[in-house]
Amino acid sequence: MLSKRGDERMIYSELVARVNVGDTITWKATDKTHNVEFIKGAIPESAESYKSKFNVDAEYTFTKPGIYAYKCTAHFTMGMIGFVIVGDDMSNLEQIKAVKFPGMAKKVAEAAFSEF
Repeated sequence: MLSKRGDERMIYSELVARVNVGDTITWKATDKTHNVEFIKGAIPESAESYKSKFNVDAEYTFTKPGIYAYKCTAHFTMGMIGFVIVGDDMSNLEQIKAVKFPGMAKKVAEAAFSEF
C-alpha cells in the first residue's frame, strides 16, 4: 500500500487491480497508520470478509469471482479505497455502486467505476 498526500486524500498504489481466481495480492505496509479492510456489502455475496492489522503487510487469495472494494479503516473518508476485479466478473457492480462511500471516497469510487 502506498500513501500519498496530495489533494487532501490518501491512496493505494493501484485504484483498480484485475486478477484471476486463485491469485494472491499482497499490500505492503509503508506507513504504520494503514491497513486493508473489505467494505461491508461491497464484495461478492459468497466471499469472506477480511481486515488486516495496521502497519503489517496484508495478503489475500481471491477464491471467488467478482468485485471487491476495500479501504484503509482509518482513512476511508479521505478516499483511501481500492477495488479488485476477480476473473473479469462484474456481476456485483450494481451492489458496489449502491454503497454509500463517505467524503472523498465517493469521488474516488466514481473515478474507479469509469475504469471498470
